[in-house]
Amino acid sequence: MRRAFGFDCQVVRTRDFRLVSRQGVDLSPMGMLVVGALPTLTGEPVIVAFRLPRIRIWFDVQAVVARVVHGRRPRDQAELCFGLEFDGLPPNVARYLRGELHGIPPPLPMREPRIDYAATVHLAALA
Repeated sequence: MRRAFGFDCQVVRTRDFRLVSRQGVDLSPMGMLVVGALPTLTGEPVIVAFRLPRIRIWFDVQAVVARVVHGRRPRDQAELCFGLEFDGLPPNVARYLRGELHGIPPPLPMREPRIDYAATVHLAALA
């Protein structure tokens, strides 16, 4: 489960070593959402360094840009965000992250809940 909080990070594209982000929005042991500083393509490999607010240890991880959020929805965090998927996070680091993230609330849902049309029809039939 993702956990919502701001944190320091540095995300660098591997093809040209340009810094594409400095701010994390949410984090899980499988990936993170970051605010973008430069346009980056889906599927592009990146190198990520991040630090949790409660500790001083920096984590260095390879990741892939899994999605690009262009800020079109009213509730999007910023004009440009990237969803990063960690590539081979060591199991001991993943366990440590899970422990450190425990107790931090998840992000609020960005979409409206889906309408269950089948349940609506069923309730209408009962009336």
